[in-house]
Amino acid sequence: MYYISITGLRLKSIWSMVRFWRHAIASLRQVRQAEGLVHAEVRRISGVQHTLTVWQDERAMKRFLYRGAHRKAIAAFDSIATGKTFGYHSADIPDWEEARALWEEYGAEYVSSGARQAA
Repeated sequence: MYYISITGLRLKSIWSMVRFWRHAIASLRQVRQAEGLVHAEVRRISGVQHTLTVWQDERAMKRFLYRGAHRKAIAAFDSIATGKTFGYHSADIPDWEEARALWEEYGAEYVSSGARQAA
């Protein structure tokens, strides 16, 4: 059983782009070296910057989540973007069509405190 994480971020303004990409590139480098990662992909769909990561288990994803470059990206999130995320367990890796549909339906919106609430 895998742990699937789907995120989607929309930049708050054109001026956020440089900061976003600085954090995104560093986080992508980090995730590609993360222990327990099975698959990582990024894609822009309808103006939303998405990530689709697949992990051996939820614990592996959580070990990555609040460390290194990704931790810095989370700290900068509120000033750069809005977005939501969805994570779940599955025996199958979704394609982008399925991932986007799941994210739309079940994604939890980020709020300024860094916590999430149901969308």
